[in-house]
Amino acid sequence: MNEGPKATMKILVIRRDNIGDLICTTPLFEAIRRQYPQAYIAALVNSYNAPAIEGNPHLDAIFAYTKGKHAAGESVWQAYFRRVKLLWQLRRMRFDYVVLATSGFAVRALKLARMLAPRHIVGFVTEQASSRSIDQAISHADGAQLHETQDMFRLLAPLGISGEIPGLTVVPDPRLANHLREQLPETVRQGSGPLLALHISARKEKQRWPVEHFVELARQLHARHAARFLVFWSPGDENNPFHPGDDGKAAKLLAALADLPVAPVHTAHLSELIAGLSLCDAAVLSDGGGMHVAAGLGKPLVCFFGNSPAARWHPWGVPYQLLQNESRDVRTITPDEALMAFERLLPAVATHK
Repeated sequence: MNEGPKATMKILVIRRDNIGDLICTTPLFEAIRRQYPQAYIAALVNSYNAPAIEGNPHLDAIFAYTKGKHAAGESVWQAYFRRVKLLWQLRRMRFDYVVLATSGFAVRALKLARMLAPRHIVGFVTEQASSRSIDQAISHADGAQLHETQDMFRLLAPLGISGEIPGLTVVPDPRLANHLREQLPETVRQGSGPLLALHISARKEKQRWPVEHFVELARQLHARHAARFLVFWSPGDENNPFHPGDDGKAAKLLAALADLPVAPVHTAHLSELIAGLSLCDAAVLSDGGGMHVAAGLGKPLVCFFGNSPAARWHPWGVPYQLLQNESRDVRTITPDEALMAFERLLPAVATHK
C-alpha cells in the first residue's frame, strides 16, 4: 500500500477488552506511526482500560466509552447516551481505516466500526464467521497459536506494514510517579540493592502465588542481593462479591516483612499501578494485566503462569524468566525456583537499574 508522502490518513484502532490485551496492541500504534508519520492515529477503548495507553507518544487521540458494567456515579442509560454521542463524533471524522484489534471474529467491535462508516474495515475472519463489511479481511486460521502481540500485528498487512514488531509501550504519569517516590520510606528509596515489585494478586485461583512464598522469596532476595521491595495488590476486601481484593493478604505480607526495606503502594486506579511499577528495577508477579503493564514499562520480570497459555501471553519485548509447572498451578512453584529465576535475570536487572 502506498498513499504517497503527502497523504494524510485517519486510522482508528478499536480494542475494547482487558488491560493486558490493550497493552499487547500498542506495537500497532508505533508501527503505523513509523510507516505513516503524518497519519492521524487514534484508539477507541473503554474507560476501564484507557489509562493503559494514556500518554502514548504514537497516538493523536484516545476515545473512551464506559461499558454499562463499569458505569459509576451515573446510570447505565447515561453511559449509553454518552457512547452514542461519541460514536456520532467519530463517524463525522470519516476514518480511512478502522482496525478491529481483537483475536478472531470481533462481532461487537464490528458493530461499532460499521456505525462509523469508514472507507475500510480491517479485521479477522474465521471459517465459521465473516462479514462483507470487513473489506480488508485476514484469516485468523492458526492465529490463536501465536503470541497475542504477533496475532494483532498481522492486522497491519492491509496497510503495507510488516517486519519486526516493536515492544510494548506504557507511559507513567511523571508527576504521580514523583509523588509516589517522595512518599517512600528512606530505607526503600536509598538502599543499594535493586528495588523490586512484588505483585501478589491474580484474577484466577491457579495464578495466585501464596503469601508465604512471597515472604520467603523476599527474605532470600534481601539477604543475597540487598533487595528492596514495593508491594502491589488489587485493593478491596476478599469477601466482596463484586470486586474482591487482597487487602488482607497485603497486610499479612507487609507484617511478615516489617523488618525489611518494604513499602506498600496503594493502587486504587490503574494510573497508580503504572506509576508505582515505573519506580522499580524489576518485578515478580503472576500472569495478568500487571505483568503486561510492567513489560510495557520495560521491566525485567519473573512471572508465574498457572493454567493460562504461556506461548500466548508471555511478556513481550523484555527480559523475563517464566515459571510454569506441569500442575498448571502456581502454588506448586517454590520460592527456591523463583530465587533461581531471579538470579538468572540479574544481568538484565543490573543493566536496567
